[in-house]
Amino acid sequence: MATYVLVHGAWHSGQCWERVVPLLESAGHRVVAPSLTGFGDKAHLLGPEVGLDTHVEDIVGLILEEDLTDVILVGHSYAGLVVSSAANRVPDRIARLVYLDAMVPRDGESAADVQPVTRALIDRVAQSGGGWRVPPLPELPPPAGLFGVTDPADVAWLRTMLSDQPVRCFQQPVRLDNPALNAIPRTHIHSTVGVPEGVVRRPVPETQPNGTPSQVWELATGHDCMITMPVELSELLLKLG
Repeated sequence: MATYVLVHGAWHSGQCWERVVPLLESAGHRVVAPSLTGFGDKAHLLGPEVGLDTHVEDIVGLILEEDLTDVILVGHSYAGLVVSSAANRVPDRIARLVYLDAMVPRDGESAADVQPVTRALIDRVAQSGGGWRVPPLPELPPPAGLFGVTDPADVAWLRTMLSDQPVRCFQQPVRLDNPALNAIPRTHIHSTVGVPEGVVRRPVPETQPNGTPSQVWELATGHDCMITMPVELSELLLKLG
C-alpha cells in the first residue's frame, strides 16, 4: 500500500481531486487530498498573511501529525512549490515527488520567478488597488477553457471551488537547501492541450537531481487533468505506487 498526498494548485481546493481519490483508494492505497489554508473547508482562514510558507506548513504538519511515510507527494500547478519545500523539510518521509503540470522551482525562487505570467497577475492586482487578492484566471475559449476545463457541467462544478489567491503565495520563495531532497525520485506529468498564451514550462533536464534519467509523462488534456482525465491520471499515478 502506498500513501498518496495530493496537493491542489492556486485558486482550487482539495475537492478538485474528487474523481481521482476513489480510483487510487480502490487499488488499495491510502489517499489524502487536503485543502490548503484559505480554500475549501479552510476558506474562512483566507487572509493577506497567508502565503507559500503557510501552505508548506499545512503539508508538513499533515505528514507529521498523520505519521505518514513513503509518501508519493503530488503537487499540481502552483503546488509544485509547496511540495518541493515540504519535501525539503521532511525528505525521509517522501518516496517520490510528482510535479503535475506544475511549477518546478530552484532554491530561493518564488512562483513569480518560475512562471512569468504570475508576475503579471501580481502587477495587475497592484495597479488595480486590489490589495492582496489575486482572482482566478478567466475562462478562455476552448481548448484553454477554465484551467483547461471546457465541458459546461465541469466548468460549473469547478467554479464552486475557486477562491482568490493571496498574493504572498506567489511572492514567497521556496527553501530547497536540504541535500537529502536531491535523492528523492521525481516524476513530471504534463498536460499538453490548451496551454494559455504566456504560460511557459521549463524544460525538464535529462537527468534528475539523484542522477537517474528523468521521468516525463504526458496527458493529452487541459491543465486540470484531475477533472478532465481522472482515469488516465490515476493510471499513471498507480504506476508509482
